Parts: sequence; structure tokens; C-alpha cells
Amino acid sequence: MTAMTGGEAIVQSLLTHGVDTLFGLPGVQNDWLYNALYDQRDKIRVIHTRHEQGAGYMALGYALARGDIGVCSVVPGPGLLNAGAALATAYGLNAQVLYLVGQIPTAKIGKGEGQLHEIPDQLSILRSLTKWAERIDRPADAPQRVAEAFQQLRSGRPRPVGLEAPMDVLARREEVTLLSQPLPVSAPAVDPALVEEAAKALGQAEHPLIFVGGGAQGVSDAVRVLAEALQAPVVSYRNGNGVIDGRHYLSLFLPAAHPYWQKTDVVLAIGSYLRNPLNDWG
Repeated sequence: MTAMTGGEAIVQSLLTHGVDTLFGLPGVQNDWLYNALYDQRDKIRVIHTRHEQGAGYMALGYALARGDIGVCSVVPGPGLLNAGAALATAYGLNAQVLYLVGQIPTAKIGKGEGQLHEIPDQLSILRSLTKWAERIDRPADAPQRVAEAFQQLRSGRPRPVGLEAPMDVLARREEVTLLSQPLPVSAPAVDPALVEEAAKALGQAEHPLIFVGGGAQGVSDAVRVLAEALQAPVVSYRNGNGVIDGRHYLSLFLPAAHPYWQKTDVVLAIGSYLRNPLNDWG
């Protein structure tokens, strides 16, 4: 155990999970978080914005471009609400973004005393825009909470998550036990029979088509190898752009794929719900 502030415990936990970039706008409620970030400025690059919406959209863009987790830090109340458009967009785009949100002093939460940036039940608002959100009540809880946040980000359907930390918790110093590694993440179960059925259908297809979305960002090489083996065009949709090089001879942009869709006999969707072709192409 090591004595550290809540802000330091959060930053150390971010480092444990490989975070090297954070987008945010500091304020009095998260000063102690930024103090800790300054101490680790050689390990975590902090990109300051002039508006919380900018921080949220930068974190979203970072997550989408890299196919990894973006991190955003904002003050409570108006800060969270300003970033709400970016957060809602991240939710709709199934993006992995961690929101670190400040909060008024613990003893004042829910009292309605008009504290600076106080809004009613902020945690419920955060939960309504994320797949998971919790409050850090003590510095000693920070490592586990951060680990749970990353476990949620990397499990199941990708969507943003949130952590709320009151300003007194960020400033308080107490004994903290840091985790040595992230919590385990279980991969979805694979049904061998379904895999075999899909492989058989693709192998027999005369006009196969591969449709990739944002969920395929981490498997670019596998998509390319499969496409070349099948000689199947690959259609990139929105967040799937970049999964396969647009200059590759099998790369097919969305408008050009519409006519091909009409004669395709087997479609393999990777990281995509096929909303556009199913809803608009018939």
C-alpha cells in the first residue's frame, strides 16, 4: 500500500491500463486529478481544450481512429452536459470512451445547496448516456473502479463508460493498493458449428461480399487475408473505413457496393449490424 491522493490513484490506474493520452478541460472540481496528471506528464499527454464538447469529440475521434479507448476528463454539471453531445454520439457509434467526471464535495451531493456546477443526480445522467457508470467514493476504491471501467469497455458491445469522482475524494490522501494488471476480459463464446456453417456458405458462394464496420478495426490483417482467399469485395461502412486499405483492389466504397449487393449470394458482416443495406437496399 502507498499513500496517495484520489487523483494520483486514478492516474496510476490509467497508466496500468496503458493510457498515454487524455483530452480534457480542468476546473476547480478536478484540480487534484490534473495535479496528478502533471506529475506524470512524461507518460500521459494531456490535450487541453477550450470547451468540454471539444474534449469529448477529440476523445471520440481518438477512439475511432485508433480502434482503442479514448479518455476524456470534464468538470461536473455544465461540464458533463457540454460534453453530452459527444458522449451520446460515442454511445450511438459503439465507441470505447472513458469519461472521468468531477463532482461537488461528497457531503453536498443531493443537498441542492447550489454548489458550483451542481446538478440533480449527475450519476443518473451519466448512466443514461453510457453502458456503465459508477462513483469513486474513496481514493482506495479508485484502482478497482478504474479497472472495472476498462473491463466494461473491453467486454461485450463497445460503448462509453463513466466514472464520477467528488473533489474531496480527488484531494484526500490515504493508503491505496494499486492493481498490478487489468481485470480479465472474457472473449465471447465461439460456436464451432456456426463457424463451420459460415465457412461452408462462403466457400460455395459465387458472389461473396464482406461488410466491415467499426468493430473490425482490430482485425485488418485477417479481413484482408480472408477477402483475398475468397476474392470477395470488402465494403467499409462509416467506422469501418481504414479496416482495409482503400487502394486495395478488393476495397469497395459504400456507393459502389449498392449494385453489387443485388447479385451477392452470401454476405459476411464483421463488426457491423448491416443497418444501411438492410434498411435502404432491401
